[in-house]
Amino acid sequence: MAPITQLSQLDPNGTYSYADYLTWQLEESVELIKGKIMAMSPAPSRKHQSVSLNFAVSLGNYFKHKDCKLYPAPFDVKLYDRRKSLLQDREVFSVIQPDLCVICDKDKLTEQGCDGAPDWIIEILSPGNSQKELRLKYQLYQENGVTEYWTVYPYEQAVHQFVLDQNEKYQLHAMHAGDEIAIPYLFPDLQIDLNDVFAE
Repeated sequence: MAPITQLSQLDPNGTYSYADYLTWQLEESVELIKGKIMAMSPAPSRKHQSVSLNFAVSLGNYFKHKDCKLYPAPFDVKLYDRRKSLLQDREVFSVIQPDLCVICDKDKLTEQGCDGAPDWIIEILSPGNSQKELRLKYQLYQENGVTEYWTVYPYEQAVHQFVLDQNEKYQLHAMHAGDEIAIPYLFPDLQIDLNDVFAE
């Protein structure tokens, strides 16, 4: 069988597993959400990369000597229903590459990335992100038990902070403007100056 090197070789209506994903040799970056291919935006904008780097510097210093670890994209995160035990690659249908994620359970870490939900995911949105993509990821992260999820709007200089409640549903914990201090729910001693994050 010929190797998959172009998106056009894949069926956009097909359902694929992580095992399939591992065999592809695509130049484009893709994610799988419930078996469906989601082409990622072309190379992120300079603003996106600046915000991502500023977050990484701030969080990297904080997590440097801690048990929880920070991983920036590209970094594969395999997601599956947290009520199930560890699955074979052919049984996993969601693999995403969050802009930044924090993982506290070292047993989830593999050579390929993370097996299971990170504790905290930060997604930096681009103008190309569709509402469908935002909705799918919100639902996916909620279903898979990502405790804290931040959506970052670089051009609006805003952060929306979601936290799972006792019913395992996201609640909007806080909305931050670009001149504020943002404090993660999971790490209350970490203060993130959004002036620094959004600085050019």
